[in-house]
Amino acid sequence: MISSSERLDLVFSALADPTRRAILARLRVNDATVTELLEPFHLSQPTISKHLKVLERAGLVSRGRNAQFRPVHLDAAPLASAAAWLGDYRAFWEQSLDRLELLARDMKKKEKTSAHHK
Repeated sequence: MISSSERLDLVFSALADPTRRAILARLRVNDATVTELLEPFHLSQPTISKHLKVLERAGLVSRGRNAQFRPVHLDAAPLASAAAWLGDYRAFWEQSLDRLELLARDMKKKEKTSAHHK
């Protein structure tokens, strides 16, 4: 069984590639066959299949069975854990921006005081 930390690694690794992000964006609209996914990317079928395997391993897509077609379906649940992980850093970013804003205000006050005394 895969740990949540390993799953998160797989998700971020899958998201690191722009083609895979584009595939996920396409699947957000609706399911698609491999042939339909090939069209906008101008890649070979084996190349798209490799990308899909990475996305499947990360749990981001699944392949259904609909007669002779095997539509690819977006499974967005693993993205929630990635978003939560990134969200943990939101407070840090906000505090950093708040400190930067205070520094900028302090510098403006010093400039005004310095200009006023000249």
